[in-house]
Amino acid sequence: MQLTNVVEPLGEVNVYKQKNGSINIVATILTVPDLEGVRMGLALDASASMKKMYGVSGIVGGVFGAAATIPNVVEPVARTMISYLSNFSSNGKVNLIYWACSPDGSKIEEVGEFDEEQTQNLAIVGPKKLAWGRGTKLLAPLQYFVDKFKDAPALGVKQPAALCVFVTDGIIEDLAEVKKYCFQYAKEVTNQSKPFVKMVLIGVGDEVDVGQMEELDDMFEGKDVKDSYGQDIDIWDHQLASDMNKLEQVFKELVSEDMMVISSGRIVNQSGKVCQDYADGVPALLRFTLPSGSTSFTLEFPGGNITQNISEGL
Repeated sequence: MQLTNVVEPLGEVNVYKQKNGSINIVATILTVPDLEGVRMGLALDASASMKKMYGVSGIVGGVFGAAATIPNVVEPVARTMISYLSNFSSNGKVNLIYWACSPDGSKIEEVGEFDEEQTQNLAIVGPKKLAWGRGTKLLAPLQYFVDKFKDAPALGVKQPAALCVFVTDGIIEDLAEVKKYCFQYAKEVTNQSKPFVKMVLIGVGDEVDVGQMEELDDMFEGKDVKDSYGQDIDIWDHQLASDMNKLEQVFKELVSEDMMVISSGRIVNQSGKVCQDYADGVPALLRFTLPSGSTSFTLEFPGGNITQNISEGL
């Protein structure tokens, strides 16, 4: 289980309780990976349920139209995200699309590629050519980005060809088809016929199906699917917008055990038992085991410590 209440600078904490009572922990420390040659994509949900977030009231003109004016909360967030992601893009731009367009929610509408400066004057108000969707289907934008970046260098899981962020407020209606496609795509990554593209699904609002997001995130758990460099393939990450305090969290799974972030440290549980010693450096990706009965762990390092409660994952 991925914890929702994570203490910074931890980025993600996954808790796996074992049959013997011990607890395996896989956690990351928030940091920006050294990305090279990476492209960036942003897909904004354009299903009808998102209209209010784009400031679309649905009332046409007149005094009622003026009275029904509501703020566009998508635009400033999208502008900020494009500005941030463009700093890491190999061409300084982010490829923007709307998804869940058309009556059945299965189409995408391309908006274009934008750098930080262009973003400041970009109107992000929803689809113009296609209708707002009455469904939310993820397969089309997923296929779009995989095809869009198919000719990018294949540098492996920790140096993906692209990182693509999907924003949604609803239930994904084609989850089975998406998972089937992802397993086939993973095979193509394995045999190097396609480069690896990392996908991040961000849920906004109260209608998001967190169980679906976790199912997609964990679909390769225990499958032992690796790229040509021997790294585990994990196509999806997920995040609730309400839990995001920093944009660096979109990179929280693009770290490795080779990336050292602190000179030394150790992991202890709430009883003070040493569970892992990092004498030669604390990596950005942590893997360790806590004994049965543990309810928290503390990362101790020179000058400080971080304590993470894991009770919600037990």
